[in-house]
Amino acid sequence: MDSERRKLLLQQLEQPRVIEQALPSNPPLSLPQFRLWGWLLSFGPGLMVMLADTDAGSMITAAQSGAQWGYALVFPQLALIPVLYVVQEMTIRLGIVTGKGHGALISQHFGRGWALFSVMTLFVACFGAIVTEYVGLAGVGQLFGLPPWLTVSFAAFLLIGIVLTGSYKRVERIGLAVGLFELLLIPAALLSHPDWGQVAEGASNIPLLHGDFLFLLAANVGAVIMPWMIFYQQGAVLDKCLCKTQLKAAKIDTALGAVITQLVMVAVVVAVAVGAGQLNKAGQSLNSMQDIAHTVEPVLGHSGMLLLFGMGMAGAAFLAALVVSLAASWGMGEALRIKHSLNLPVRKAKTFYGLYILSHVVGAALVLSGIGLVNLAVDIEVMNAILLPLVLGFLLILERVALPERYRMKGTYKYFAWVLCAVVILFGVYTGVNALISLF
Repeated sequence: MDSERRKLLLQQLEQPRVIEQALPSNPPLSLPQFRLWGWLLSFGPGLMVMLADTDAGSMITAAQSGAQWGYALVFPQLALIPVLYVVQEMTIRLGIVTGKGHGALISQHFGRGWALFSVMTLFVACFGAIVTEYVGLAGVGQLFGLPPWLTVSFAAFLLIGIVLTGSYKRVERIGLAVGLFELLLIPAALLSHPDWGQVAEGASNIPLLHGDFLFLLAANVGAVIMPWMIFYQQGAVLDKCLCKTQLKAAKIDTALGAVITQLVMVAVVVAVAVGAGQLNKAGQSLNSMQDIAHTVEPVLGHSGMLLLFGMGMAGAAFLAALVVSLAASWGMGEALRIKHSLNLPVRKAKTFYGLYILSHVVGAALVLSGIGLVNLAVDIEVMNAILLPLVLGFLLILERVALPERYRMKGTYKYFAWVLCAVVILFGVYTGVNALISLF
């Protein structure tokens, strides 16, 4: 393929220049190969944000589900796949079509005050999530015999160093490489040798009238869409320079990530349910990574617990810490109207990188200080529940006012998306109200 032919194809497909630079010059590419290459280069933001959604807090929630209710929450986990996809699909359409981040769109259509309020509460919630990830990493390190100060300090050093490279592409590649360790949790569930007949029976018997089960279900539903996911993915598609012709590939990336992350959640539920059953601990509470690991150790063995569960949880917590902190920094950058791109060197985006570094330094220090973090976790749960209806409300309105008509939702899909978002908002409010009641 000569240079003129390649230039013509790029103009026809509206591909960004980064694809042209990445194309191998020899041997030449046919048009189908060229399109496939463009699709593959579009992948990444969806997988990143979905794998990060299965963070340390989500792991503990899934483990609680398996320990207390066996397989009853298997089906709800699978039913959350379309919820994840619908919300994040709106996010990528807004980012790619408008070329603006979520905070910038809120500022444009609702005013800077609402944008600042949204991202300030987002930053607080993200900071709490970062602390949770470091607590999870410290717990995994202890499984391997490492002291918390070493695990947390090393993780903070890596997380800061990765972002300071000044390249979104590099951050994404490293993040995905680490995050894919989560997939080890799927063979962990298979190696626990569950009775699939009992899994099917338990998944079909959902005790919706039981108050404790309903609260745990609400926690799962209310937490499936974290506010930082919207800010992260909309910022990521901008830093990756995705264009409108890559929108379909970005949707596939998001759908694939939604399926993978919920399969990981199901795997945790199943493995912990089997382990709790063998240890006669069904119905008991699991509050830490160590509790979860010790529950699955009898069915996986010590080595299996370390290699599969330990490494899977470490990958999940590390990636989530990276994604959450970037979401907060991108959101603050958009609201403050300062430079906020991973493709910029530190000297050109000092405040953006400074916010990112500060969140990790303070988060790691807080975990290592020995301060009790139980109350902080409850406060962050309340914050997420309060923020989620606000963020989803903004998202639905922006989808109608910020996008050209040809890119808006239409017909049955539009009403389906509205219903799903309404369900998530209601469960989020329910979780927040119950958490507030528990404080008094």
